[in-house]
Amino acid sequence: MKLQVSHFTKYFYQEPVEDSVNEVRLTPITDDHQTCCNHTILLEPTVPLFSYKDYFGNVVHHFTIQGPHQRLVVESRSIVETEEKHSVALNQVSYGDECEILDGEMFQNQYAEFLIETNYTRITPELRMFCASIHQERVSSVYELLEQISHLLFSRFTYDTDASNVHTTVEETLRLNRGVCQDYAHVMIAICRMYGIPARYVSGYHFIGDVNDDQTEIQHASHAWVEAYVPFVGWIGFDPTNNGKIDWRYIKIGHGRNYSDIVPFKGVYQGAGTHDLDVFVDIRIYRE
Repeated sequence: MKLQVSHFTKYFYQEPVEDSVNEVRLTPITDDHQTCCNHTILLEPTVPLFSYKDYFGNVVHHFTIQGPHQRLVVESRSIVETEEKHSVALNQVSYGDECEILDGEMFQNQYAEFLIETNYTRITPELRMFCASIHQERVSSVYELLEQISHLLFSRFTYDTDASNVHTTVEETLRLNRGVCQDYAHVMIAICRMYGIPARYVSGYHFIGDVNDDQTEIQHASHAWVEAYVPFVGWIGFDPTNNGKIDWRYIKIGHGRNYSDIVPFKGVYQGAGTHDLDVFVDIRIYRE
């Protein structure tokens, strides 16, 4: 399926600012599950745009606005072809064999950055208590364990856009029992790492419209989910916010250890005063 994404970020400053230095991570990746057919970024004010790939392989665009300005607009447009299916061909191996791989020193060294705790994803006694309903000894595979983790978060947390912010940690989410996709993803990552399963934070989009109808009134947004590593299979995506698997409706921008590695837009500038931020995301079926 081909999907068209328009992502607008607009800053309005009360007083002129200058020396604005910015990074943008909004370019969909091309991998086994999707192909980025086209991607453009337009800026206002118009300044040169440069790009590089970060440590995790994500495409990063960066730019600097030196002169005074009271308005900054970043318009990102993409056309992405995604896979129709989300089925996973799992090997018929025992859970014990999978755990032997996970416990291996070579494996742990190879995936160390996706196994260690971060400021967002600390493994605490409260997290272990939260996972009390997961009976690891009864699962037949790592994949089944991951399904249980995703379902636990979906059933225990309440989706609430007013409950958290971009700095919310796992400890705070567990105390609130509510949050947004970023929070669901961080908690699942922490649980995966607690069980010795490499897990990474994924940033992207989730198309929620009707295939046969361009529903322009639907408000889309950036989305976050998790990729966990299953031995003998590889990285598999899970969306604990919706208790779902990753199918053609998902567009991946990139991944990192947590949110701070894959922030869609970040920057600094010189100037006093406050600013207003307006973000708009539109996703629809691409009709050639």
